Amino acid sequence: MTAASLPIELESSDMLEIDGLHAFDFTFDDQQLQITCMDGRAEKRWTFSLAQVQAATFDDKLQSWTLTGDSGEHRLVCMSAFTGNNNDEEDEHDDA
Repeated sequence: MTAASLPIELESSDMLEIDGLHAFDFTFDDQQLQITCMDGRAEKRWTFSLAQVQAATFDDKLQSWTLTGDSGEHRLVCMSAFTGNNNDEEDEHDDA
């Protein structure tokens, strides 16, 4: 896989892995990337500016991004989650 840029990858991602922790709760807009996840009972938060996100580099060997923020260097993996629904079958209702 060859990644174009981290901002493009973030637009199509459903989940992130940052420093080995899975994060479903993240937002990316034209100003910043905010990531929140739980590490056991501790909530962890990261915030990266748009410039920091744009400066991220992709490591082909590790298939992850190196992102440098105010708290140092972080490894980020963008993932697409699979979603399921039960709309395949019509609901059966008894009207009696």
